[in-house]
Amino acid sequence: MSNLLIREGRAAEILLVEDNRGDVLLASRAFKEAQIENNLTVASTAEEALAILRASLEEGVRLPDIILLDLNLPKMSGNDLLGIVKGDEALRHIPVIIMSSSVAEIDVSRSYDRHANAYIAKPVDLEKFRQVISSIEQFFFMLAILPAEKS
Repeated sequence: MSNLLIREGRAAEILLVEDNRGDVLLASRAFKEAQIENNLTVASTAEEALAILRASLEEGVRLPDIILLDLNLPKMSGNDLLGIVKGDEALRHIPVIIMSSSVAEIDVSRSYDRHANAYIAKPVDLEKFRQVISSIEQFFFMLAILPAEKS
């Protein structure tokens, strides 16, 4: 068994759930400069992300390989979305990485209690964002073996 990109010979599908335009720009730039080929989809609300995930299931479109999720979103919180994703049998296999400006123990604990796969303090500048994205790439797409999408 090998990593996702070698096994399936395709671009990584990434769903970024982030309402801050500056952070979306930083992440987009970092992913454009990434070592791996990827398709970045951005949702600015948890509701939009949930609609994307549900539409993918209904239409048979490829689900994201990973979800990068901010906690502080308008209306539905990132933790609420995390609970929905990890509570859904068709979605729970998707690794969810929390990227939040909060390092409060309550936020970290709540995220892991809801089965987040990782919690990362959101970088504030492009170079640090690049380093974080590179680390995510290295781990989730080159080192870790991700499950195949359920049919």
